[in-house]
Amino acid sequence: MASSAVVHVKENISLTEKEKKIFNRLLDVLRHFKLETQLRVAGGWVRDKLLGKECYDIDIALDNMLGREFCEKINEYLAYAGEEQQGVGVIQCNPDQSKHLETARMRIYDTWIDFVNLRSETYAENSRIPTMKFGTAEEDAYRRDLTINSMFYNINTDTVEDLTGRGLSDLRFGLIVTPLPPKATFLDDPLRVLRAIRFGARFGFLLDEELKKAAADEEVKSAIAEKISRERIGHEIDLMISGNHPVTAIKYICELQLFWVVFTLPNKPEPAVTEECNRLSTHMDTAKDILQLIGCSIFSEEQRRLYLYAALFLPLRKSVYADNKGKKIPVTTFFFRNSLKLKASDAETVASLHRAAETFVTLIPLIESNDGSEIADANLEEENLFVPLHSKRRVCAGLLLRQIKDFWRVALMLSSLLHDSGENIEKFPSRTSQLEQMRELFRRIENSIIELDLENIWEIKPLLDGKAIMNVLQLKTGGPLVREWQQRVLKWQLAHPSGTAEDCLDWIRESNAKRAKLL
Repeated sequence: MASSAVVHVKENISLTEKEKKIFNRLLDVLRHFKLETQLRVAGGWVRDKLLGKECYDIDIALDNMLGREFCEKINEYLAYAGEEQQGVGVIQCNPDQSKHLETARMRIYDTWIDFVNLRSETYAENSRIPTMKFGTAEEDAYRRDLTINSMFYNINTDTVEDLTGRGLSDLRFGLIVTPLPPKATFLDDPLRVLRAIRFGARFGFLLDEELKKAAADEEVKSAIAEKISRERIGHEIDLMISGNHPVTAIKYICELQLFWVVFTLPNKPEPAVTEECNRLSTHMDTAKDILQLIGCSIFSEEQRRLYLYAALFLPLRKSVYADNKGKKIPVTTFFFRNSLKLKASDAETVASLHRAAETFVTLIPLIESNDGSEIADANLEEENLFVPLHSKRRVCAGLLLRQIKDFWRVALMLSSLLHDSGENIEKFPSRTSQLEQMRELFRRIENSIIELDLENIWEIKPLLDGKAIMNVLQLKTGGPLVREWQQRVLKWQLAHPSGTAEDCLDWIRESNAKRAKLL
């Protein structure tokens, strides 16, 4: 799942030219006002720079004043130097957004910098809102979530400060460890459990055994459910799914028995959800592997993100629950709207992907066959569309693509997890063989859709609008009948891609006359 190999960590931090300009400007302010303030860059910037990665998120901790006060000093200095003063944004403390102290934000050389004072903190029982006071750099380091995030870069002395004594070592050996005992750390702020998982997955680091034991503790699991807002849980999970190792993150969540704490279930789902989370993560793992085999560039970042969510929840696609009005809602929708508090559009897209994937499974035999199929007859019944197989394939596939639009490749790839090649894993001699079969299936159907000239079929405008249909049928008002004919016209247009509006009108007249004789 993760590697314990030694990670290359730099001995010193190399500053970019812009970082040098920013830090020198801040030191100019100290000298001008004869301030004894120590300026320290905190957290993720230090970690990433030591790993040789660029980071543009600079947070500066101050040892003897508030961030807002120091920003005012910067503006005083700019006025003295005859330079344009900058606006100062003050972000009030907001525990649900992991902002426990007031933070001041200011642009320096076109870079946003956050300023906050060093702090120590204590937590009241049943609350993740700490009581804050000015603290020493060491106190501030120990109250942070992980040792690899607890180091400072002291701008005044141009040195890295590892005040917990193990930040550099844990970074070098790829370990996720809390500065203080993990259970106490997690009970103080249970969000740190998810952050530990996210950083472990992101860097491929190993979770410390004591940390894992604490994360799986029943008291800690209860604290996650009771003390963290669903929005914050959703934000962390979304960062994991959007990250570079989403499957590793979900496997950690399963291993620590946190899956159903994070993805809470509605009351009385039907059928009852009995899936083991490990099976869900296996679907996601296979989905990730097939995407990598085909090439991640075929999906946008948003498509990849929702594809992974859809794959994770694929075995639960048929489970529903009754809302307050008795309406049947997919359980997967509950995950997005209630468990994670993510966008309603995410829930709708994943539900649509699940439906489209199942439709693709039934379409695959038609698209690949040389004779008709039941789904073709079901889609074309009573439409007076006596067309060859090629057109039947085009109509059925076109209708699906017009529903799912530019997510059709996502749905097609999901369908490979439901198709025989995805479900009957045991018939393949190896996982590699299974993935190759799934890739081949995807490519064949994709090429067929392209050959049918359906790649952007949802952008094609209908030949006839409702008014034209009403005129040819001699109807005075619209309604369900016109909508039915609009759907028939769409199918006719898919079956006759070279047909004109006049051809379609002729077909409507002929078809309507035949229907009238049958009545």
